[in-house]
Amino acid sequence: MSVMDYIGPVLALGMTSVLILWLRPLAKTIGLIDVPDDRKVHEIATPPIGGPAIFLAIFAVHVLSGYFLHDKFYPIDYYGFYLAGVLLVLTGIIDDYKNLSPTIRLGVEAVAALVMIYVGGVVIHNIGELWAQGHSVGLGSLAVLFTVIATVGIVNALNMSDGLDGLAGTLALVAFCGFAVATKLFSNGQDLRILLVLTAAIFGFLLFNARWFGRSRAVVFLGDSGSMFLGFAICWFAIRFTQGEGRVLAPAAALWFVMLPLFDAVCITARRLLKRRPAFGADREHLHHIFLLAGFTVGETTAIMGAIAIAGVAVGLGFTYLQTPEPMIVGSFLVLGLLYLWMIIRSWQVMRFLRRSICRRRNAGDRRSYVERRHETNVVFLGPERRSEIDRRLDPRRSADADAPDEDRRSA
Repeated sequence: MSVMDYIGPVLALGMTSVLILWLRPLAKTIGLIDVPDDRKVHEIATPPIGGPAIFLAIFAVHVLSGYFLHDKFYPIDYYGFYLAGVLLVLTGIIDDYKNLSPTIRLGVEAVAALVMIYVGGVVIHNIGELWAQGHSVGLGSLAVLFTVIATVGIVNALNMSDGLDGLAGTLALVAFCGFAVATKLFSNGQDLRILLVLTAAIFGFLLFNARWFGRSRAVVFLGDSGSMFLGFAICWFAIRFTQGEGRVLAPAAALWFVMLPLFDAVCITARRLLKRRPAFGADREHLHHIFLLAGFTVGETTAIMGAIAIAGVAVGLGFTYLQTPEPMIVGSFLVLGLLYLWMIIRSWQVMRFLRRSICRRRNAGDRRSYVERRHETNVVFLGPERRSEIDRRLDPRRSADADAPDEDRRSA
């Protein structure tokens, strides 16, 4: 291992922190801030500059490693990674500054996927042995279209998870750590460097975004630029590791690395369609909403969902290590997805069950703390789908204890 294997992540973490401290006042000067209003929980204007900081940090580590150490830090095909990343980050910044239409966003995401395919050479040619062991399903002429759809889907899935301080960053961090372990255990580790740099940069961002060390609010937000770029990066490695003769993971095993964002996006969309609602509308029945309405704090909800994501990565790695037949991996993933959909459809019943469980586990001496938690979470999330002109933050005008059934509720 070279020197950059050790100092690269340290540089990325430090540069992300420095960039956040530098970009915060600059963002406020140019008006790139998430301004609080009557529909948002935060009380202080917060700049959504986490995405640019993360991207610039990993790019700077690449440039420094090549200039000072004459080290070929990334293979040539990562030029496509950077080119698509620049496109997504710039689009996300514009969207954070002035909301773009869903058509423009989806179009840019599709173009980024095409850059990944034709410049980076990262494309889904085979989706694995879905039906029977020994019979792989090739995509043939549909490979490009399928890759574009999968990329756009994962990018938006992570964006939909960006509803709580630290949540999207934590889910991305878990996924990249899983990919790093996979490439270390099951391949020659050629992608380990960039994965370690990415994880370090995200960790540096979470130092300012997650509610750690007693922090009561985020100092910066990830922003659409960050969620789009990290979602794209997850898709890049998921495809890169599952294709070709020397693949690191089976395609079905890689699904477990993005289990929560994927389940949430697919199941919420399916639920809306079953209820005959707009697929891109906003509601407050994502998994993190359920935990919040049940009485968990933002920090507790992020920690629980992070633990679930870690369990998903562990399952994917375990299946790979045990060389589990792919039909079994696919079947178990689909069964878990159906259970998740069942829970989302009955989200209010699940919320009430969790709330009763909390009440049982809190004794009389902890009553004051419980009341404070209820007060903190006695609001309703509108979800992160800004595409429908609904902000991703809290709506303090709505109560979590309202009695109207969930299927008749609309966001204010």
